[in-house]
Amino acid sequence: MAGVSLPSEPLPWLGAREQFAAIAQLRWRIFANSLRTVRGRMEAVSWILIGLVFAALGIGGTFGFAVAAWFLTSRQKLGWLALVLWGLLAYWQFFPVMATAFTETFDSSNFLRFPIRYRSYFLIRMAYGALDPTTIIGALWLMGICAGVGIADPGLLPWAALLLATFGALNILLARVIFAWIERWLARRKSREILGIVFLFVIVGIQFIGPVIVHFAGRHGRRAPSAMSAVAATFAPAERFTPPGLAAAALDAASRGDFGITLGSWALECAYAAIFFWLLDARLRAQYRGENLSEGARRAPAAAVAKVTVREGLALPGFSAPVAAVFEKDLRYLSRSGPMLFNLVMPLLILVIFLIGPSNVARRAEHGPGFISFAFPVGVAYAILILSNFMYNCFGVEGVGVQFYFAAPVRFRQILLAKNLLHGSVIALETFLVWVTVCLVLRHPPGLGLTLATLAGALFAALVNFTVGNVMSLYSPKKFDNATFGRQRSAGMSALAMLGVQIVIFAVAGVTFGVTAHYGEIWLATLILLAFAAAAFAVYVAVLNRVDRIAVERRESLIGELSRAQ
Repeated sequence: MAGVSLPSEPLPWLGAREQFAAIAQLRWRIFANSLRTVRGRMEAVSWILIGLVFAALGIGGTFGFAVAAWFLTSRQKLGWLALVLWGLLAYWQFFPVMATAFTETFDSSNFLRFPIRYRSYFLIRMAYGALDPTTIIGALWLMGICAGVGIADPGLLPWAALLLATFGALNILLARVIFAWIERWLARRKSREILGIVFLFVIVGIQFIGPVIVHFAGRHGRRAPSAMSAVAATFAPAERFTPPGLAAAALDAASRGDFGITLGSWALECAYAAIFFWLLDARLRAQYRGENLSEGARRAPAAAVAKVTVREGLALPGFSAPVAAVFEKDLRYLSRSGPMLFNLVMPLLILVIFLIGPSNVARRAEHGPGFISFAFPVGVAYAILILSNFMYNCFGVEGVGVQFYFAAPVRFRQILLAKNLLHGSVIALETFLVWVTVCLVLRHPPGLGLTLATLAGALFAALVNFTVGNVMSLYSPKKFDNATFGRQRSAGMSALAMLGVQIVIFAVAGVTFGVTAHYGEIWLATLILLAFAAAAFAVYVAVLNRVDRIAVERRESLIGELSRAQ
């Protein structure tokens, strides 16, 4: 081709510095080229807004942690700094899973396609971990703790800087280890199911901590503080050998001039970091050597191949065959996805925890069952909020298969109608289960007026989400694997639009419920929300009639975005 010439000699093996420079230049060019499109500029705006939220969280937390560290240091209670460091460690390890819904993620294992050394690959993975928003915020909070200790006792500043820097490096390695090994376990179906069950029990167990503590305090009365002290004294020796406990113990020993204990605690922290480094190295080295954990079925012998019978597809009364086919396909996707089913179960679990809490039992005794029966509309609202993650990226699970929609004799109007029908069915099922849960726990069903108003509000919210979600699914799609945890489900602009729509919906429904309940005319909420739902339905039909033209105009962008590697 004109203007292209091959080098006469083979290219030299690039060093780590040149490879890092090439990667940085590549990422910059990808970002700069994305700004040439409307979608890219919208994504950039969403990143800026989300970045401001993270910046506020980081700066505010820095001041808060600095004040806490200053207070504990000035009161000579540095041992209690372990509680602060435990909170920071919990944030550092658990927040990234939730933050992926609002931040752009990049699979750095894609660099294995290029001829790079293992050392460079390892450093690249660590660099991407260090540039994660969670890591940046955690580093700011550690700086705040270091500043608080230094202001209260300037002599401890060098020790605080050394110990907290080691603690930060340990957290970075631990976060990389967790994600690397979870990714490996999720690559196999059996381990994925086991890990999903464990994760479910952990999340549910965390929710019961508050009610258990309140129940324990109420049962033991005045003896509760002494009982809690006894429990704390039992676990205190073991806690001192954890990374937060070691850092706090080292600073406490340094404040007393016992530098032997300080160096010993720091050495144990370094040992933890070395163990995490070894675990991460083992996982990344296996990836670098070409480990493939695909679940492809082993080819069966010719004689063992049985005759495959084709059964008829699902029939939906009142809908065409293409709508029923897409509905059945997405239903199978949903039923085989552990993370998606987990998200659908969570609203019921949270509702049960909310209703059985001791504080709500006291409220029922004081105000009667009608007061807490507003848990029904709150539970339905939370269920719709969880499901909206999927409404705003309807084609995310299709991947490269989205191109078959353009080749098949089917309209995009029918495709999106089927997807909306599935989401509507899930909302209806969730609403029924929430109503049953409220009835079983409270032993008193919500009033008829409140039930009808909640159903009208759910209809209004669903139609608005369907309308905006269909548009964003075509204008801002993102490939998504529904079998993985901790991955972003929608593009940044879609997440921002989803947040804005939910704020508007909840504001309208909340004001309607509040005003009508205040005047004792809750049945008026049903009429008002049905009027809003009728207007939303008219807009939904108008948008649905235009999606075919939008899909044709956006077909190259849609196929290209959903076909690229993550």
